[in-house]
Amino acid sequence: MITLTEYLNNPCGTLSIPYWKAKNIVIPPEMKILHDKDFSADILSDYTDEKYFRLYHNLKGIPKIANDDFEIVTATRNDIKAIVQIINDSYTDISVNKELIKSYTKMSVYNEELWIMVEEKATGKYVGCGIADFDVEAKELILEWIQVLPQYRGKKIGQLIVTELLFRMKDVADFATVSGKVDNSTNPEALYRKCGFIGSDVWHILHKKG
Repeated sequence: MITLTEYLNNPCGTLSIPYWKAKNIVIPPEMKILHDKDFSADILSDYTDEKYFRLYHNLKGIPKIANDDFEIVTATRNDIKAIVQIINDSYTDISVNKELIKSYTKMSVYNEELWIMVEEKATGKYVGCGIADFDVEAKELILEWIQVLPQYRGKKIGQLIVTELLFRMKDVADFATVSGKVDNSTNPEALYRKCGFIGSDVWHILHKKG
């Protein structure tokens, strides 16, 4: 395990996941995690590969996104059911349940101000949500779930969610990170770059075949 100092010198290039997670997980023997600089296609004879980008934000120069049709509200635990519905309606290959999402509120990095909903003003309907973590030790803001219902995409709601989370922590956190699948049809990486995230780190999550 690397030290906190080593991590802070290069968060996205040193670990594939945030520091607080790395301290609390054990990688199973049938899995390998390699940075792109250490990756060779030869390994694919024995492993399957999923690529993840990891990006960094210094919490400076955050763009201000205005959208008169929607507003951000801070979520409460009573909104967990709505959050589950939004997440499940936003994916075809991922499904969560209330127990899983509720379990996030018991983690050391939980911050109630970093659970937000997007409400359509005209209807009062929740059309998107965002969940982020804050690691007090590393002073790292970690974006975890950023969802917009498919029928509401293309209205800058994703940017509204991301920039709101960044603004809420710009005077508390030292930096922010986010990660996601490289091969994703919704292209979340483009969204985060529009909001000021930078970097070129790619990590390979490798699973032993058979």
